[in-house]
Amino acid sequence: MSTTPSPHNVRPNQSKRVALSSLAGTTIEWYEFFIYAIAAAMVFDKLFFPNFDPAVGKTLSLSTFTIAFIARPIGAAVFGHFGDRIGRKKLLVVTLSIMGGATVLIGALPTYDQIGIYAPLLLTVLRFAQGFSLGGEYSGAVLMSVEHAPEDKRGLLSSIVNTGSALGLMLANLAFLVLEKLPEEAFMSYGWRIPFLLAGLLVFFGLFIRVSLDESPEFQKVAKAGNIEKMPVKIVLTRYPKLVILMALSYLSIGTVFYILTVFSISYGTGQIDIDEALILRLILFSTIFLVAGIPFFGWLSDRYGRRRIFIGGVVGLTILPWAWFPMFGSGSAVIMFIGFLLLFIPYCANYGTMPALFSLVFPPAVRYTGLAIGYTLGTLATSTVPIIATYLMDKTGAWQSIAIYMSVTGVISLVAAALMKEHSEPAVREKTETSSVH
Repeated sequence: MSTTPSPHNVRPNQSKRVALSSLAGTTIEWYEFFIYAIAAAMVFDKLFFPNFDPAVGKTLSLSTFTIAFIARPIGAAVFGHFGDRIGRKKLLVVTLSIMGGATVLIGALPTYDQIGIYAPLLLTVLRFAQGFSLGGEYSGAVLMSVEHAPEDKRGLLSSIVNTGSALGLMLANLAFLVLEKLPEEAFMSYGWRIPFLLAGLLVFFGLFIRVSLDESPEFQKVAKAGNIEKMPVKIVLTRYPKLVILMALSYLSIGTVFYILTVFSISYGTGQIDIDEALILRLILFSTIFLVAGIPFFGWLSDRYGRRRIFIGGVVGLTILPWAWFPMFGSGSAVIMFIGFLLLFIPYCANYGTMPALFSLVFPPAVRYTGLAIGYTLGTLATSTVPIIATYLMDKTGAWQSIAIYMSVTGVISLVAAALMKEHSEPAVREKTETSSVH
């Protein structure tokens, strides 16, 4: 793997500013993801669906959460198309504005008691807007980081973007842990709104950085050479459908393990093996601190030993280690449980830390935004049902081994897909031929 610095002509410290901007966007994305999930489970059924049976209201509330997963592939196609047509930077300003604006508006929404049926309808529309913008946010943020970075630092600088998932999770948990101390009436009235309104500060910070960034050097090369594609979505779906599918399948093991550890572990621990919910939440919270260091470490490592090698090694770990995690989680010892979480999060970091650079360079620059956005969001859509599938398997079999088998199967699928997925090796642009004749 080449370690020669990229010839990109960028301003000093631009790559670091881009990485910081992208980190801010990813942090907002995951912060929004978790505060919505928490609010949907705790308050939305009572405030936006109060006229239904409690069980039905809870189901309707949680169903609004899943709408974002449906909207993301649509947003990926739209923002990917324009990101390849008019540039990465412009679209990132748009996606962050839509995402942040929708989140803040949710925090200001009137409830069902105030405006009736319009309350849940507006909640659904704003949730769709969040998912729609998220379909382009992550891919554009990663691309800006990778395409601005020197070749020998692409893994490290782009992996910093992915630490936003851990930071977003920590911020969301901390916000609700503080606000839960309010009296119930105060929390239901205005307390739950505060985390959504605070997103506005994160968005302002992200936009402040983004508006001063340079456009991606590789996009500028494509534009200068006149190689802008008119229909990048069509090009991706007709010329590179195999790569889209392989990228989505390569993501399966990452998403599966993440949702098992951060979502399913709560219901499994409290319902099946009688572990205190507060202990599980602390285990998850402290594990995310490890992720903040582990993800960029493996990104740095990938710059020295190769992205695909580190990524595939991580998939192997995610395939095998669930068989150790479940017994450790059920041991009853907080120390052993914490070690179990760290044990499975190590290969997760290897995957998630190398994924941004690896996935970004699979498609040629002229359709890179579109290809990455569609492939990645299809992968996230496929893993959005992981907690449901795990719960179903547990109910049907009563044995954790069935879920470990499920996790291992997704690992094998990701392993094969990652082995078949190659980085694009053609020149960044198609050089225009020059005639040798003299006119």
